[in-house]
Amino acid sequence: MNEQGKASGMCRCHIDRRAMLKLSGASSLSLLAGCDDIDLVSDATVEAMGLQAWAEIRTATPASPDPALQRILAEVAERLLIAAGEASSNWEVLVFRGSEINAFALPGRKIGIYEGMFGVVQNRDQLAAIVGHEIGHLQAEHSQERMSAQVAQNWGLRALSWVLRAGEVEYAAEIAAALGVGLEYGLVLPYSRRQELEADRLGLITMAGAGFQPAEAVSLWQRMEAATAGRGPEFLATHPAPQSRIAAIKAMLPKI
Repeated sequence: MNEQGKASGMCRCHIDRRAMLKLSGASSLSLLAGCDDIDLVSDATVEAMGLQAWAEIRTATPASPDPALQRILAEVAERLLIAAGEASSNWEVLVFRGSEINAFALPGRKIGIYEGMFGVVQNRDQLAAIVGHEIGHLQAEHSQERMSAQVAQNWGLRALSWVLRAGEVEYAAEIAAALGVGLEYGLVLPYSRRQELEADRLGLITMAGAGFQPAEAVSLWQRMEAATAGRGPEFLATHPAPQSRIAAIKAMLPKI
């Protein structure tokens, strides 16, 4: 937050309950929608939580016993990490057993991918699109932004809850519930969708630097679209719909 933002947060004035009701919602909307880099959670906290989550996943989900898959992932990840200016020895990448078509990144330099993803990718370039995307999430500190946005959302809901309890507001419970849904679907999830596209862009840059073919990301998402047919409406989805993502990646490619 800039100094002006900090100063404005210190001002005091009297606001009646009706105005407070309006401002409590507006301030939380402004905080979440108006800031591209919300930083309310420390790096150390985020990393500690990421490492704990990784340990829990490792305990609950076995690693793939297929040495070929582990080797391919390790080789692709090493090339990408070098291109991204990272020391590959500080990172852990692992193929997990499971048919899920999914991959994830956790603070603490951890990347996981499920066996099911290898049923979608056709070559190392497409695998690089996935891993490069996950590296992009971590380099851009998207986990910290996401957690900070959640903290800000919770603050907004607590403020509104206090206002609703303090006054005789008709349908108070319904109003609070509606604001919660609006914050989640109208602000928090689109913020995550923006992160997804930023991670795509960073991943394409890293792919190119590592000698992979960034255009293969388009083919990957075309195959992902076919493999995940029947998903929910884009508006209520955390990730961009495949068609939207494909169009965005195509627009990015000439600039890579």
